[in-house]
Amino acid sequence: MSAVRRLDVALDARSYPIWIGRGLLRDAARWRAAIRGRHVLVVSNATVAPLYLDTVLAGLDGLQAASLVLPDGEQYKTLEHCGEVLEALAALKANRDACVIALGGGVVGDLAGFAASCWMRGVDFLQMPTTLLAQVDSSVGGKTGVNLPAGKNLVGAFHQPRAVVVDTDTLASLPAREYRSGLAEVVKYGAIGDAAFFAWLEREADALAARDDEAVAEAIERSCRHKAGVVARDEREDGERALLNFGHTFGHALETAGGYGRLLHGEAVAIGMVLAAALSADLGLAAAADAERLQRLLGRLGLSTALPDGSDAQALLQLMYLDKKNLSGQLRLILWRGIGAAEIVAAVADAAILQRLRRG
Repeated sequence: MSAVRRLDVALDARSYPIWIGRGLLRDAARWRAAIRGRHVLVVSNATVAPLYLDTVLAGLDGLQAASLVLPDGEQYKTLEHCGEVLEALAALKANRDACVIALGGGVVGDLAGFAASCWMRGVDFLQMPTTLLAQVDSSVGGKTGVNLPAGKNLVGAFHQPRAVVVDTDTLASLPAREYRSGLAEVVKYGAIGDAAFFAWLEREADALAARDDEAVAEAIERSCRHKAGVVARDEREDGERALLNFGHTFGHALETAGGYGRLLHGEAVAIGMVLAAALSADLGLAAAADAERLQRLLGRLGLSTALPDGSDAQALLQLMYLDKKNLSGQLRLILWRGIGAAEIVAAVADAAILQRLRRG
């Protein structure tokens, strides 16, 4: 096993570790210490479970452990499937000291974490993310929730995990499209607040696209370190944490418009970031050259930045009004002053957004 990288999310109430390294799912001696009770439910999906579920269950020997395997896909991140997790906890007779382990990508982590926040008003959970997107973003910070037909993540809670276990070996089984989707969230961290990291990504783009082990591990650590710092300063998204949604207001609208199946989350975010950067240039906030630089990097990493064919600008704008960052019926977008300098911008005119959506 290669050296394990560790960093911590330091919150006022408590902190929790993020471990990054190879073979960590097999290293039960490390992560089992985060489990305080005897009841454990492992939630996974039909793609991940055949690959890694037995390994995790073997690490729970001696505890009262059960598993639940859900269908794989964003379209299954629903209240109905959250109910299945709660019923599984009931069948396990799980107590207040129970633990839910989320073994999978962002859908599993969000849904299982939300169920853990609901069971007996909140029990422990561990994140074991198996996709790059989940490893660098959704597994860290305690955002949990499910989708509604009306919009993405409209039902949810802040519920921090006890630990995040990032086993980079799981990326070997990740399809190319899923891997590229995760790289969009990596780029986001450089775009919103770390110009040096953005430049590093430009230099290492070919290595990242080829899944070079050292480059990937470094990208995961730097992404997690950035997010951990933001979460520690603004756990419940009262200010700075909203910047992590750069590209997401556009992206979530695109995901909802496509029925949560046409675009992967990272694919939608890649398009959304370029739209946000281009809109910033339209409004005179940033140079158009920075938006072009962002678009080039995403392209080198294999991500499309073009709106899907048939996109309806007016329909997308209406979906954007359901975004959780909005206040008093006004859109609040995350735009930028250029690479590494994102900010919250309120009351952007609908006409400017529609013009940008129509131009693509």
